Amino acid sequence: MASASSIASTSTSVASSPSLRASSPASSVSAGSEAIAPFDVSTIDVVNASLSAATPQEILAWAIGHLPNLWQTTAFGLTGLAATDMIAKITKRQKASQHLVPMIFIDTLYHFEETLALADKIERKYKLQMSVFRPPGVETTAEFEEKYGQELWKTDEDTYDYLVKVEPARRAYEELDVKAVITGRRRSQGADRATLQPLEVDSTGLIKVNPLCRWGFSEVKDYIDMAGVPYNPLLDQGYKSVGDWHSTKIPVDGEGERAGRWSGNTQKTECGLHKDYFKMKKAYEKKRREAELASQDKARGEDVLGETSVQMDLLALN
Repeated sequence: MASASSIASTSTSVASSPSLRASSPASSVSAGSEAIAPFDVSTIDVVNASLSAATPQEILAWAIGHLPNLWQTTAFGLTGLAATDMIAKITKRQKASQHLVPMIFIDTLYHFEETLALADKIERKYKLQMSVFRPPGVETTAEFEEKYGQELWKTDEDTYDYLVKVEPARRAYEELDVKAVITGRRRSQGADRATLQPLEVDSTGLIKVNPLCRWGFSEVKDYIDMAGVPYNPLLDQGYKSVGDWHSTKIPVDGEGERAGRWSGNTQKTECGLHKDYFKMKKAYEKKRREAELASQDKARGEDVLGETSVQMDLLALN
């Protein structure tokens, strides 16, 4: 992340609110800008009210000036790309020495090749710090399938989501000491996102900033085109939301923006990255224990069967 001295203060109405001032070290932000204390419901309401009419750029500037250990998480969808470009412009305006918000990319090992190529292009274009995290204990698709099974998204989708998104993301946040993340979620994407506010806090205490939450798809696409931001060429083929190759399709006319995600699963509306971490971890660990017990039972059964077979052979010899 950029050094504290490179982050300038912002002139939003929330900046002067005493209830938002933290006791964290002054080094966490620049002079004239103060980090906010841990959020509670009332604080969230105050901040969101203050940012209710703010533009995405103003929300980002506020977050950069007030939230220490701020990172961006993205799979390089249009909204995330727009946010990255806006951050680059803020960086230039503040004459910072490097891109003000470093990036976390969760490589599920099942991204389209076009997505991976775009990640490289964005990293080079904006000269940003990018940290890549993959599923636990593996680096390739072959290793993942050998360790966890083939087509796990079909046999146990929740476990798949936990392994390729939730666990790597949580590991990233802990290893990098992330306190706040910028997301690319918007209200117009519907379902769980329909009531998004500029700021929220998840079950782990992580602050999530949704700077483009009030924009629609057309506004985002217009910004991308106007600013000349590189984007995934799959969008030119008809895709609107791109995830893993095995569960992404081109939406038909009249379907929502994210209708092409999780093809064939009408009940799923949100990727694992934004689900309750503790619930998913608990469910995964429960399944893992059950699998271990079943394996032990099977091994004991085979041992008993083997002993019985030996005894029968000995009797036959007598």
